[in-house]
Amino acid sequence: MKEIDGQWILNGIDWEEEGCLHNSQELADYIEEVGFLPLFQCDIPDMSVEEHTDPYCWWGGDPDADPWMWRVIIASKGSIAYGKFFGKRAGFISKKWIPYFANIRRDGYDFDALWDDEKASLRQKKIMDLFDDDTRLFSFEIREKAGFKKGGEKNFEGTITDLQMKMYLCMRDFQRRRNKKGKEYGWDVTIYAKPEQLYGYEYVTKAYKESPEESYEKIARHLKKHFPEASERDIKKIILP
Repeated sequence: MKEIDGQWILNGIDWEEEGCLHNSQELADYIEEVGFLPLFQCDIPDMSVEEHTDPYCWWGGDPDADPWMWRVIIASKGSIAYGKFFGKRAGFISKKWIPYFANIRRDGYDFDALWDDEKASLRQKKIMDLFDDDTRLFSFEIREKAGFKKGGEKNFEGTITDLQMKMYLCMRDFQRRRNKKGKEYGWDVTIYAKPEQLYGYEYVTKAYKESPEESYEKIARHLKKHFPEASERDIKKIILP
């Protein structure tokens, strides 16, 4: 996606063209095949949802055709993780590859150990203290409970993005708020959770037994298989935090 003369232009393909994805299930199947996929165009050719969808279908509000809506559908099902995982931009990681990304991005640290070794910020800790392996919280709830309200902590978006890049949080769902009568209102709001909420602690951390370098090589080989034009520099940008 590029900005040209103040307008955002998507680099996609025609609905009838071979390789175009037409619904959320086709996208989910493709993610399972390639393992991980940024939402928007990155430096590796064809490695994005954007480049495999019709640009005229985006932001139309039709869940059967709109790739922006597909991300909501896929995230809510929980079989594929969605979050700001690639260069602080959004994308998907299939269940199979979550342990290897977690091992690399966390460097073998659970968050409590990261904090104990003084490798995490106080802002990050205030957010992560709200979560256990079963917690799901709206973004506005996190802001309030972690002290990011007006006059409190700053840089909420940057902090929660960093936690996603390190694989401690993901975007678990998108839902509208409800008033006291239970009626929905406003725009969809992000719900965050730990990857452990999707797959369990043992699964997410199962690659901790190997070195981050070993996990990196596994991901890099798989990426190169599906996207042979990727340079070593571009591979590092996708895999590393």
